Amino acid sequence: MSSFNKEQILEDLKNWNSIVRKYQIPNTKDAIIQIANSFTFYLALLAFQFYLYDKSIWLSAAVAILNGFILGRIFIIQHDCGHSSFTRSKTANDIIGTICSICTLIPYKYWAKNHSFHHAHNGQLEFSDIGDIECLSTEDYAKLSWKKKLWYRIYRNPFYLFTIGGFLYVVVYNRFAFLDTDYFKKVKKSVNISNAMFILVYAAFAYLLGPGRFLIVQFINLLFFGAYALWFFYIQHQYEHIYKSGKENWNYVVAAMKGSTYYKLPWIGHWLTGNIGFHHIHHLSPAIPNYNLPKVHRENPIFQKHTNTITFWQSLKTVQANLWDAQRQKMVSFREYKRNKLQK
Repeated sequence: MSSFNKEQILEDLKNWNSIVRKYQIPNTKDAIIQIANSFTFYLALLAFQFYLYDKSIWLSAAVAILNGFILGRIFIIQHDCGHSSFTRSKTANDIIGTICSICTLIPYKYWAKNHSFHHAHNGQLEFSDIGDIECLSTEDYAKLSWKKKLWYRIYRNPFYLFTIGGFLYVVVYNRFAFLDTDYFKKVKKSVNISNAMFILVYAAFAYLLGPGRFLIVQFINLLFFGAYALWFFYIQHQYEHIYKSGKENWNYVVAAMKGSTYYKLPWIGHWLTGNIGFHHIHHLSPAIPNYNLPKVHRENPIFQKHTNTITFWQSLKTVQANLWDAQRQKMVSFREYKRNKLQK
């Protein structure tokens, strides 16, 4: 069983606000550079895909393996705009975020509100289904009917989650405002407005480029983007010795440090994914623009001391983190859950 010293984390990070303050200031030059290189790569690859489509749909689809990552990079810009951290101007953030949303098909304002809720409740078992991959405790799972258990197992299966599951999340799920509480009331209508905008823009491009040609190329890009997006959402908060808690014992700083991973990737991996692998720092302070996260990491080893660092190869094992075992204070696989149950 993994354990950590909560008091030591809180003592070491008691001044975390003052440490990160200087990194929270958006840099206009860095923001422009990131917009320029992200959209240049995306549009260039998109044009190349249309060129290849007339020769071979499979060659065009192969380019989507890379362009899905570039869409993810554009999504991180949208994500930062939703946190009002990408530029100094709220108006600029909203305009940039809305433009990005046309590429990602994820409604800007509603998703940002959803994501802010996730940040405020990261690691709280009661709200794991909002803005994150839903995670049930072993106790709650045991109470489910066999049909609901079957659905949860399908939902958590990597062959669903990181394939068609990501595509359905991007293209279908985000067409609806499922969360119907006062917290989301002001942004519910924005989903319909976003959908209308998406339809108009996509119809225009379908007319110019040919309906089948445009939609097939773009939807293949969204398929890879969805798979990558859900993978990163998953490994950032689903890990054997991750921190999860009921809301009564929950702590924001501990949740950021121990409830989020640092995904240790080569520089190109961080570039392609908009530095979202520095997720522990991002959760500690979402006001830090993504382009400043590597600098925070390099200059402040204290943040490395108290996080769950995982490499790519280690992250592959996270697909076995299916249920939260409160007694053992860790995530367990369905197989381990069954074995522990038989031993009781």
